[in-house]
Amino acid sequence: MHGKPATLHLETLWTRDVTITTGLVDTYSTPTLLRLTTGGQLAAAQFVTHHFAMDDMLEAYDTFARAADTGALKVVITPTNTPAS
Repeated sequence: MHGKPATLHLETLWTRDVTITTGLVDTYSTPTLLRLTTGGQLAAAQFVTHHFAMDDMLEAYDTFARAADTGALKVVITPTNTPAS
C-alpha cells in the first residue's frame, strides 16, 4: 500500500466471501525464496527496479520509502569497494 489510503467498498465485498489480512513482512518463506533464487528457479532480478551503490544508501532508503512516488519494488544496494583477498 506504500502508505496511501485504500477505499474498500464493503457493501460490495461482503457478499463475495472476501478475506482481507494485513501484517508486516513475514520472513517464514525467506529460506525457501533464497533457495529458489540461488537454484535459478526464481528470477528475482525481474523485481529489481532500482540499483544504488553503498555510498548512496540514504538515497536508496528514501527511494524505497517513497515507493508510491518512485515506483520502487525492490532496491539493490551494492558494495562500493570490494575488500582485497
